[in-house]
Amino acid sequence: MKRRDLLRHLNQHGCELLREGGNHSWWWNRTQNRRSAIPRHSEIKELLAR
Repeated sequence: MKRRDLLRHLNQHGCELLREGGNHSWWWNRTQNRRSAIPRHSEIKELLAR
């Protein structure tokens, strides 16, 4: 999956960019109070994108 497609999906489902780390971007889902680290690669494995 392309990173831009995953980020678009996260935005559509209420996630917000929490912070930019060294190699990852941290995203936060306010409704479920959960965080996820998204790597900065153009291709992201399907298992991670689940």
